[in-house]
Amino acid sequence: MIDIVDGATRSRMMSSIQGKNTKPEMVIRRFLHRKGFRYRLHKKDLPGKPDLVLARYRLVIFVHGCFWHRHKDCFYATSPATRKDFWQYKLDGNVQRDNRQHRNLIESGWRVLIIWECGIRHNSETLNDVVMLIKGNDVFNEWPDSPPRQRVN
Repeated sequence: MIDIVDGATRSRMMSSIQGKNTKPEMVIRRFLHRKGFRYRLHKKDLPGKPDLVLARYRLVIFVHGCFWHRHKDCFYATSPATRKDFWQYKLDGNVQRDNRQHRNLIESGWRVLIIWECGIRHNSETLNDVVMLIKGNDVFNEWPDSPPRQRVN
């Protein structure tokens, strides 16, 4: 697929993508606050600066975008058609960094919950299930694992 905008426009568009306070993150934050959970945001003293830190539950939550964090088999985790080597290197690096940070958190005694962007978009049960996971003592690696998305024409 050929890009429909010039390089300068694409660069400006990509540089405006936010790393924090994204729409999926705000959905989770508002929901948890309404349910009475209190949390800290983007704690710099923890590996990866988790999106939400619930110290009372010894839990950190990452709200990952499917594209940037390469959600396996997800419709939204497409690869750009231009500069393939650059993007492959960048996105693989993101995944490796995420894995390293999650491992460090788990080794430090934290539970790590990963909520995928598509899980919020397409799974109405996600938010209620998050409450059960927070209150439980389960150790989990990734959740929710939503099925691959298909383009609907």
